[in-house]
Amino acid sequence: MTLTCFKAYDIRGKLGTELNEDIAYRIGRAYAQQLNAKRVVVGGDVRLTSAELKQALANGLMDGGADVIDIGMTGTEEVYFAAFHLDVDGGIEVTASHNPLDYNGMKLVLRGAVPISGDTGLKDIQALAESNQFPPVKTRGTLTQISILEPFVAHLLTYIEAAAIKPLKLVVDAGNGAAGHVIDALEARFNQLKIPVSFIKIHHQPDGTFPNGIPNPLLPENRSATTDAVRAHKADMGIAWDGDFDRCFLFDESGEFIEGYYIVGLLAEAFLLKHPGEKIIHDPRLTWNTIDVVKAAGGIAVQSKTGHAFIKERMRAENAVYGGEMSAHHYFRDFAYCDSGMIPWLLVVELLSRSGKRLSQLVGERIQAYPCSGEINYHVTDAKVCIQKIRDHFASTCLKREDIDGLSMEFADWRFNLRMSNTEPLLRLNVEARGNAELVKTRLNEIEKLIKVPVQC
Repeated sequence: MTLTCFKAYDIRGKLGTELNEDIAYRIGRAYAQQLNAKRVVVGGDVRLTSAELKQALANGLMDGGADVIDIGMTGTEEVYFAAFHLDVDGGIEVTASHNPLDYNGMKLVLRGAVPISGDTGLKDIQALAESNQFPPVKTRGTLTQISILEPFVAHLLTYIEAAAIKPLKLVVDAGNGAAGHVIDALEARFNQLKIPVSFIKIHHQPDGTFPNGIPNPLLPENRSATTDAVRAHKADMGIAWDGDFDRCFLFDESGEFIEGYYIVGLLAEAFLLKHPGEKIIHDPRLTWNTIDVVKAAGGIAVQSKTGHAFIKERMRAENAVYGGEMSAHHYFRDFAYCDSGMIPWLLVVELLSRSGKRLSQLVGERIQAYPCSGEINYHVTDAKVCIQKIRDHFASTCLKREDIDGLSMEFADWRFNLRMSNTEPLLRLNVEARGNAELVKTRLNEIEKLIKVPVQC
């Protein structure tokens, strides 16, 4: 039986057919057997099926001889934290993040929160789960339920200096996902420490039916609630998360959504102020602003292929202090090189306090210096043909070309990256320019015409 829920970096599938309790059990058995795991931490997001899938997973792990530590309803980064904070052989979060309601999935890590991907054991786990040939249960493992919320929040607070925080009003939009309980715990600690930050909470209660839509603020249609609340409450910043809150999205004091690209530069600068000369990892889609900021701050910019497994691997190899993707994934050396949706906004709160500037001011100059298109997706029938046609079209004027992650082409005053989706028949395009927003539009239109010409594209 082929299990189609196994993807390049994680497990995701349609409920019933691609992922169910039987498959979850087999994944648990396979994980325990392949890794010879003795202690494994598990958590699950707010989806209506996450609890039952997590229990089936735990049964598989226990029948495979592993003791299971269940940390309850959590975001993915809480499992990451537990995997390096506790003495365990690995961790599994049951989550479908921002996928549709009829999906669920899992994210798997080793001891120390090292990711498991197709190249580092996920295919072996898949093969075992597909075979469904497991030895008889010898000594069944135990199940323990604990909370790691208190040490997790304590860790988050190590990234900021409490005394530096000035009075701020924040709109926080958990999207009815898993972020709410962490915000509540942070709010309680802020009050104890007399940190003068007030929270306006919207869509705060966890609700697996997602009455306000699947939490994915990367989609423009999902941003209006945060924008409206920032404006209505005259807040200093808005923060919205996806379902398992490993990504956060920021809105300025006018409620304007800020592209994740510019947050990468902002956080890189923040880290280099505290850690001069360190390395910063970035992805190839949009690069000029990040490289410029890192160099100006005395750091070293290092490019990595897009995707959490690649970024984390490169960060470990380079011992980089921070890594960021324009898709709002932010990675931190002191967080076991993992991505967090909580650390970024805490750092920005400190930046706002120390600088005395509004968020729009902090990013405004960078947006003007390096305007970009944001990522635009195109449905095509043959992505490879499209990419080759665009490569040929610009070949004579291109100053620099890279094929590390799709096609990147640079010119004197603009550049673009065009890459295929790993999971869908999509082309993903990003265009940026030096100080010329009109040029971004012009070149975007030029590339769009090439994509839409009916030559198998």
